[in-house]
Amino acid sequence: MIKKVFLILAVLILPLFVFDSCSKKEAAQKAAMAIPEVPAEYKDKHMPDGWWTDEKVVAEGKDLYDGKQNIDVNCGACHGMNGMPVLSGSRDLRDASLVDKWSDGYWLWKVSEGVPDTAMTGWKEKLTEEEIWKVIAYARTFSKAGK
Repeated sequence: MIKKVFLILAVLILPLFVFDSCSKKEAAQKAAMAIPEVPAEYKDKHMPDGWWTDEKVVAEGKDLYDGKQNIDVNCGACHGMNGMPVLSGSRDLRDASLVDKWSDGYWLWKVSEGVPDTAMTGWKEKLTEEEIWKVIAYARTFSKAGK
């Protein structure tokens, strides 16, 4: 009798724990997707005119992204060579629903400064601002062809 009551309680209560766990996971994912306010030093920065679709700039950005121009920088090691993450927690650069929300200043800020409490390091010590813009121009191609 006690086993039967325990089994009935388990069947009734277990889904509540699973649902609660899923709700918390979903809330954490939404919080991680929230876009913080861009600091003043980056807020008004913009991709140089024409660079989103400039084939030469995008090609140079690819070489930087792939680590061919600077062996200390290899974005593909985490974000994948095609924008599909290979490191858990890395942003999926193919996801237009996410990437389209990022302003130019946001891109520059995150690539320059990195993302706290993640493996995403800031690259401003290894790349010039111009090189970072080129990487961004290339990375953006994963979610769409140009801007």
